[in-house]
Amino acid sequence: MKVKSSQYIKQVKPLLKSLLDELLKEYSYASILATDSKGKIYSVSKRGTVISEDDLLSGRGFVIKVYDGKSYGEYSFNEISEGTIQTIVNKIKDSLMPIKNYLPNNISESEYEKLDDESLHVLESSDFEQNPEELGDERIVELLTKLSLEGRSFDEKILDCTANCRFQQYHKLFLSCNKDMEQNVLWTTGSLVVMASRGEEIKYNFKGYSGLGGTELLVAMEHGIKEVASTTLELLDSEPMKPGEYDCICTPEVTGMIVHEAFGHGVEMDMFVKKRALAEKYIGEYVASPLITMHDGAAAAKETATYLFDDEGVPAQDTIVIEKGILKRGISDSQSAMYLNTKPTGNGRRESYERKAYTRMTNTYFEAGTDKLEEMIASIEYGFLLENANSGMEDPKNWGIQAMVNIAREIKDGKFTGKIFSPIVLTGYVPDLLKSISMVSDKLELGGGGFCGKGYKEWVKVSDGGPYIKAKIRLG
Repeated sequence: MKVKSSQYIKQVKPLLKSLLDELLKEYSYASILATDSKGKIYSVSKRGTVISEDDLLSGRGFVIKVYDGKSYGEYSFNEISEGTIQTIVNKIKDSLMPIKNYLPNNISESEYEKLDDESLHVLESSDFEQNPEELGDERIVELLTKLSLEGRSFDEKILDCTANCRFQQYHKLFLSCNKDMEQNVLWTTGSLVVMASRGEEIKYNFKGYSGLGGTELLVAMEHGIKEVASTTLELLDSEPMKPGEYDCICTPEVTGMIVHEAFGHGVEMDMFVKKRALAEKYIGEYVASPLITMHDGAAAAKETATYLFDDEGVPAQDTIVIEKGILKRGISDSQSAMYLNTKPTGNGRRESYERKAYTRMTNTYFEAGTDKLEEMIASIEYGFLLENANSGMEDPKNWGIQAMVNIAREIKDGKFTGKIFSPIVLTGYVPDLLKSISMVSDKLELGGGGFCGKGYKEWVKVSDGGPYIKAKIRLG
């Protein structure tokens, strides 16, 4: 089934078109982004049940962008009627655009070209099997409760099992002189978190689930509860890692964390504008093994970060960032692309209609290779399989990486020993890590359970992943 259009956006569209016509009388370029979104969170654990509207993912509102021949201005609002159209136009004309005349002495106005406004008229909706709103709160909680109880009863050492579900259904309309684009999208994520203890030792393990679709995802979660619980019990026997550089095999979610944290942020081109990314100086050079090709784009995969057009009306794309080890290009929003004299890549994203559009990652991953996982494991004389990526920090200016992984499984002479180390800190210089990649598996996976912030704010949905990779990595 397809996600239906927003009745609210249908209702206000004629008013928005009238507003656009008035703006185009004053400005050579004008556009309006309308959003109508709803998000909800469900959580069941021993501590209780939580159902709440997701404030980050819910809201209705509009963003106007206008161009006066030199610069751009944006104005956001959340109400429109016949009587407010001229009021909005006057606020932009009398209050917003004249702000540039009052800039401090040490700040100058940048001049930009007029945005490309190619003719596009599209209406697109994502697919789903089961809409969470139609399934209903009671049934969703019932299914999550079953999962939580199954996890808790798996072993007496298990303290708790939390089963979560989250969804967002959003509708966006983009109007300009030549564009009339609408998209309707539903994504759902879930997670299982199990906590166990032995004496004073407490360990936890988790598994995330995500998809461009609905609560059919809960079926996959049913099949994963035993694996998550049993791995949590394994962690009770884990040991601290002896720091050093090791041959490692990364599972797809660890690969995804490396892609996202080690290199994704470093090629967001608004960082090029601010001279905060080292990648700008390495376009056309080897930054990774020739086995590595890296993609980013809302059209590059079908996951939670998939969309038809970005928040600036640029169609979604599949951008090849690294091709066979060579850094080819970055990703950008429209404003950064104009400043750098490049083409936008459809990565202009807003946290909400009240926020500015920044260059943001979408679906970011390494391409699959040709190696079999069994052959990769057999090639390790001594090393580890890294799994259960936890968190990471980026350093685009210096290309450093620091990330946390929950599990390292010891490998000796090409076989697992059964020994587990936890927790693991993964560090290093990004090009050294990526150039050391010597094997890449023939299958890849993406996960879209997380959000990405611009620094510490401006949260948007992202997905990342890739194949299993073999590399030399410093662990501690």
